[in-house]
This record gives sequence, C-alpha cells and structure tokens, in this order.
Amino acid sequence: MTNSASLAITPSQLSFDLEIVVEAEIDGVGMGVLGDGTPFLTLRGLSRMCGVAISTLVKLTDEWGQIPTKGREQKIRDLIKAQGFDDTVFFHAVKKNGTIHHAVPAHVCMAALEYYAFEVSGNDHAIKSYRTLAKKGFTDFVYAQVGYNPDGKVSLAWQQFHDRVSLVANAVPAGYFSIYQEIAGMIVPMINAGIDVGPHIVPDISVGQRWAKHWKAESLEVLFGERKQYLHEYPVYFPQALSNPQTPYCYPDEALGEFRKWFRKTYLEAHLSDYLQGQAKLGKVKPAVATKAIEAFKPKAITK
Repeated sequence: MTNSASLAITPSQLSFDLEIVVEAEIDGVGMGVLGDGTPFLTLRGLSRMCGVAISTLVKLTDEWGQIPTKGREQKIRDLIKAQGFDDTVFFHAVKKNGTIHHAVPAHVCMAALEYYAFEVSGNDHAIKSYRTLAKKGFTDFVYAQVGYNPDGKVSLAWQQFHDRVSLVANAVPAGYFSIYQEIAGMIVPMINAGIDVGPHIVPDISVGQRWAKHWKAESLEVLFGERKQYLHEYPVYFPQALSNPQTPYCYPDEALGEFRKWFRKTYLEAHLSDYLQGQAKLGKVKPAVATKAIEAFKPKAITK
C-alpha cells in the first residue's frame, strides 16, 4: 500500500482506531477489509482498476478539498454524494506495523471508477472494472477475493495465506520479485475451490522449481541479469519453520513480464493440472476439489 510520505493527511482521514483485518494483492490489485467490516482497495489497487497511473490519484488526493474545487474532483465528489456518503474524505489512513496505509472505501472506489469509465473517453479498462464490481457488488467481490467472512472470522487457509504474504512482503530485495507474491492470483482460486493451501500444500515450490528450470534452460540471466537468493521465513506454526530461514531465489523486476507470460501460458495450462492431481493421489486434496480448482483456471470464452 502507498506509504504516507507521498500524501498529505487531514485529521478527518485519520482512522487509527481501525485496523486492517485481512489484505491481499490479487492480480496486482491491493485490497482488504478493516476491523469494522469496511472493504477497501489500496490507492495503488484503485489506480490499477481505473487504468490510470498511481501518480494521478496521488495528485487527486493531495488536491482533495482545496478551493476552488477542480472539475475532476467535483465530478467524483458529486458521484460520492449521489450514493449518500460523505464526500470530504477520499481514503482512511490506517496505521499498521508503524506505517500509515491508505484504504479507499467502496463508495469512493465506485465513484472514481464511474468517473474514469464514463467521463474519460477510451478507458476500456475502467469500464471493465466498473462493470465487474457493479455486477458482483464491491463488498461481496472484496470479501470473496480476500476470504473474509462477514462474522469477522477468517478461515485457517486464508489466515495462513495472509501470514505468509506478510512475511514475504519486506523480505525481497528492491528490484526483485518473489514467486510466492506473484502467484497470489493462483492461490486465491485454489482456496476458494476448497483447497487448504498451507503447510502441506505449498504450490509456490512447484512453480518455483519449474520456473527455475525454464530460467536456466533459456539462459534468461543473459537478458535480465542474475537472480539472487533471499531469506524467506515460514510462519512459526508451519512445520517448515523448523528450518527457517529458507533461501529461495528472487528474480530481477525486468523479468516480471516474461515470468507472467510463462506462468499464464505454460504453468497454468500445462503443469497445474498435474500438480493438483498429484496432490489428490497423495490424499492431500479430494479429487472433486482438485477438479473444481483445475476448472477454475481453464481459459474463459471471449464474449463480444
């Protein structure tokens, strides 16, 4: 989430009485739920859904409330008021682990998306995002993505996922990406399908091993630079924690596009089925659940 250094914060935006219950980054979109059940997107997550640069929203929030009100801000504020919400606050500033995080609530997200979808011509990405959230409902969409139950309890699999993401977040050196962080978009559908991703099912190992083979076979270090090892800690309640810290490889950010293309076209289409069926044979996953998860990753038909 965007840190506080780049944004001015007014007293009305401070929400230190709230806490982030659960958060995750799904397909590059940061989202989560606050302690009072409020679903949110991070400022960077909202910028991705709106199809605009993060700097665009940072500038908007910095200017929010200034007089005279600029045209873009006024239109978004009018859309917020039309939903019956306070239009003076764009985000909630929530402190977590000593750092201020910026949580943009549903009504602001939907207003911003509506503006960029229908007031800014040619923004097909914002239109698609708006229709997705309007169809599913913002709250239901975020709850489902991060595995939050309305009664305030988070399933064990989701808690384990959250704990691992939190441990990896600050472990990877600047300029590099980790396999675990990048495959969140695969882990989420697996958990939603009923697979208990955790100590006994660690899909990032499978992905990491196959990617490492591809990396070496294609001599990708020549194109993108050398990979390096980093210290990775498993949560203390994982059996793997006995041998902490692990030393998996992280890869140069320059190779991120290549990894995502390989992951989507090679791993998901050619190897994921074998991995899940193998887990089913070991008794770690019920065959019906493995089949459901495999079906979730099959390419969807394109509709016009």
